[in-house]
Amino acid sequence: MEPKNQIETRIIQELTANFKLSDILKVTKFPKSTYHYWVKKMAQENPDQELENLILSIFKENDENYGYRRITDELHHRGHRVNHKKVYRLMKKRGIICVKFSHKSRKYRSYKGTVGTVAKNRINRRFNTPYPYQKLTTDVTEFKTQEGKKLYLSPIMDMATGEILSYSMSHKPDLNFVMESLNQVLPILKQAKYRITLHSDQGWQYQHQKWVKALKTHKIFQSMSRKGNCLDNSPMENFFGILKQEMYYGKTFKTYEELKEAIENYIYYYNHKRIKRKLAGMSPVKYRIRTSQLAA
Repeated sequence: MEPKNQIETRIIQELTANFKLSDILKVTKFPKSTYHYWVKKMAQENPDQELENLILSIFKENDENYGYRRITDELHHRGHRVNHKKVYRLMKKRGIICVKFSHKSRKYRSYKGTVGTVAKNRINRRFNTPYPYQKLTTDVTEFKTQEGKKLYLSPIMDMATGEILSYSMSHKPDLNFVMESLNQVLPILKQAKYRITLHSDQGWQYQHQKWVKALKTHKIFQSMSRKGNCLDNSPMENFFGILKQEMYYGKTFKTYEELKEAIENYIYYYNHKRIKRKLAGMSPVKYRIRTSQLAA
């Protein structure tokens, strides 16, 4: 945003085309010294113009989802060593503000089967791990189109990086729908160095014999959240919140196919391009590749 005196100076400059400057300053009671100061200042070349343009470009490239800290990280990746305070000041000057996170996310809540009889909470909120594919989590969330049709999403996330390893979408949250995302991820899990634990809530799909048997067959530990405790699966809850804030809320999707395509595009962006500060300013995929290279 331009300072008030600068805006007033611009207006006076436009008026001088039809009136004398001395008369304008007298009527507006605008100090002559202030006027000439801003005329001289505006004539100077902006030393941060290139940086401002780059900040705006990064902001637009990421669908206006980045705040000043992540923009600072991206600038560092591009070779610009700039302090986050300066980025904040330039963004404020240009009126660049992330306003996406103004809605509260809402999650799909399935019918709970027999509570607490299938698997214990092996994760127990110990979400962190340096090893990819060791701790996974899954859940189901719901979307609606403008025409009233529902879309259900079932992703499987790697807790080490936050990467979405597989996902499925459907008109209804049946068993085959969640089994699809599990079957997709099984070939990827062959790369795991340690035995895998897959965490979920107590949704009926995860208590079904077919789901339980599939995990046992592939020697995957099953873990479940406690009854009515969403914090036991906060990594997935956090992803659903980010997903809906950044690509769903405030936008209109007329058809199921349009919404499905938007989710597919976002998950690719989230995995490959969207940087996370806790991943050293890298995207989940870049962080996984880098840590794998360092471990080799």
